[in-house]
Amino acid sequence: MKALRLRLAVSFIVLIVVLAYALPNIPFIGNSALGTFMQDRISLGLDLKGGMNLTLGVDVEKALQNTLTVTGQDISDRAKQEKITVMKPRLNSAGLLEVTLPRTDQAEAFDAMITKWFPSLHQAAADNTASGHVYTFELSPEARRQTEDMTMEQVVRTIRNRIDQFGVAEPDIRKQSDNQVQVQLPGMTDAERAIQIIGQTAHLEFHIVRDDVDPSAIMLPPGTARYPLIVKGQYGTQSESTILLDTQALMGGEDITNARPAFNEFGQAYVALEFNNRGANNFERITGENIKKRMAIVLDGKVYSAPVIQDRIAGGKASITGNFTTEEAQDLAIVLRAGSLPTPVSVLEERTVGPSLGKESINSGIKASLVGAAAVVLVMPLYYGLSGIIADLMLCFTITILLAGMTFFGATLTLPGIAGIVLTIGMSVDANVLIFERIREELKSGMSAMEAVTAGFSRASISIIDSNLTTLITAAILYQFGTGPVRGFAVTLSLGILASMFTAVFVSRAVFETWISRSGSQKISI
Repeated sequence: MKALRLRLAVSFIVLIVVLAYALPNIPFIGNSALGTFMQDRISLGLDLKGGMNLTLGVDVEKALQNTLTVTGQDISDRAKQEKITVMKPRLNSAGLLEVTLPRTDQAEAFDAMITKWFPSLHQAAADNTASGHVYTFELSPEARRQTEDMTMEQVVRTIRNRIDQFGVAEPDIRKQSDNQVQVQLPGMTDAERAIQIIGQTAHLEFHIVRDDVDPSAIMLPPGTARYPLIVKGQYGTQSESTILLDTQALMGGEDITNARPAFNEFGQAYVALEFNNRGANNFERITGENIKKRMAIVLDGKVYSAPVIQDRIAGGKASITGNFTTEEAQDLAIVLRAGSLPTPVSVLEERTVGPSLGKESINSGIKASLVGAAAVVLVMPLYYGLSGIIADLMLCFTITILLAGMTFFGATLTLPGIAGIVLTIGMSVDANVLIFERIREELKSGMSAMEAVTAGFSRASISIIDSNLTTLITAAILYQFGTGPVRGFAVTLSLGILASMFTAVFVSRAVFETWISRSGSQKISI
């Protein structure tokens, strides 16, 4: 009796909790006072709600070059510590790292330093020139793969953080092959706004301005390039001019820990930056080596400001000025604070899914679910009598748990997810059928009603759990390796399986035992 009371108590508590989460998703209830009290709803996927689908291309080669640039700075610092003279490392036209060793008698010590401290580098070439021994390095295959993987992961994480801060609900962002990222933005149909959010990669770099060279010259020195310089007027006007910079960046924005809008003494908005320890050390070293030179702040390939470095800047703080409006400074701070992308990205494809198509899919899915549920509700009582009515009640309980689970975990309902709900209806009844048939067999063998119910549930439960566990494993694989809609199907299928096992094995047994103990009958309608 204690076991029965425990089952009834647990079942009642679960019913109250799942109703609180599931009812607000019902249209006429969700708009009532209860729906206002419970704010959580099941989010609809792109195929049901409509929205934007963007495919982004990630410039992985640029990330590899950035890694080589940082490694070159580290080589220079390590060489100073070990009293090895090297000229400033630079990237050549092929994107490889060149390090010049003026004193050839230090070659052995330099080789030992590279082997010990920089195992990720692979020596591509070594030549003797008039200026010394020139080493050419590239990333080893293993380091290259690791950098590519880290770059893609950082791009996905940064874009997700940025979209979350802009307030776009339930984005689906994932890596794809060929260095691409898919971004789905349910509910957003403004293509221009979506691309503005995603397209502003906020790839921040610091370059030295080459004031010693005329930007309009036909022939430019090696290692220099023209960049657009944004010039803003007093009344919001904006124009572009040209400025000449060293192509090799001094440092990027990967080490930014915070960015916020601020105002100077004239009320002009700017963006204040803060770096981590590594970034602070690099920024202090860079400013100390380039006093009285102009350092350009390049954001997404455009120069917003190029102040003169007056002194070594310590403390890990910098600022971006450029006659920003307050809103522009806030938006720029958001994307920088959410994370500067390690490399530029470009929009390769954009597609818009209209809400009307999503509404048709929802209506079709609801019709399919209602038809399936109606067929089950009608057939079960005809075949199993009062036990069939219990099975119908357990089916309603299962669907309620499924809706509540999706709401609680913040799952996104997609069109394949609706298919998972329809499949759950069949699987839920299937578990009851196995139990009922087993009870019938026990009754035919001469057992009493209570004995038959106890034996039927105990023996059928093993088969139900085994079969559902294999389906759960399949659903887990679909979730791990599938794309958005497939993962939506896996989520609803998994929640449906767990809910059906709970109602069929646990709740249904409590109902049967209560029925028999209260009625005192030795016969049950099954």
